[in-house]
Amino acid sequence: MMEKTDKNYKVGGKKMSETVMECKLLCKNYGTKTALKDIDFSLEKGKIVGLLGPNGSGKTTLIKIANGLLRPTSGEVLINGKKIGIETKKVVSYLPDCVSLPEWMKVSELISFFKEFYEDFNTEKADIMIKNLGIEDVRFKTLSKGTKEKVQLVLTMSRDADLYLLDEPMGGVDPATRDYILHTIISNYRENSTVVISTHLISDVEKILDEVLFISEGNIVLKDTVDNIREQRQMSVDALFREVFKCQ
Repeated sequence: MMEKTDKNYKVGGKKMSETVMECKLLCKNYGTKTALKDIDFSLEKGKIVGLLGPNGSGKTTLIKIANGLLRPTSGEVLINGKKIGIETKKVVSYLPDCVSLPEWMKVSELISFFKEFYEDFNTEKADIMIKNLGIEDVRFKTLSKGTKEKVQLVLTMSRDADLYLLDEPMGGVDPATRDYILHTIISNYRENSTVVISTHLISDVEKILDEVLFISEGNIVLKDTVDNIREQRQMSVDALFREVFKCQ
């Protein structure tokens, strides 16, 4: 079974924690519709976190704000203690919920493009993953949908970032591809980095998560560790998710 190893770092024999992302009373409105309501939480470094909720619950809006693609109506998001801007973009690696790479580029050209654009891009890591997948160096537009998503994930995880924001990385792909995606995530993020995975496919991703955030209609309704859920509630994350969202 695929498992995530403990990547918390230690100083003087004691586990240390450090906040990588913090939301402070974050709100986002689209006209009269409220997408996020007073979101307030923090995430430590060295964790894999599931941002879990039904479609339309606010997951993508939250991730886009953290990546600087949307501005909040009120409140703020801090990355490594800094407000969203040029400096935070340098340490955040973002995987959108749809394929968004230049169709005319070859795979090798996409790797070169990312290397030029991001100082923390690891070309060797990208080349190894592409080779292991057996992906040919052809124009991106000629690849299948599943292969395009794999290439985009490889490019995202080849950055040596502090925070990885992955929006529905397993949406619309077959079970075998989902297993590859999970393997890629746990094998290629940095030891003290944090990965946030937005998904509604709980049973697939649960085995690699440290913590979960349940989001419903723009509200965080639960934040807990996976161990606490299993030990104190005596149920899986998937079972708890079904219970919390059974009427939605």
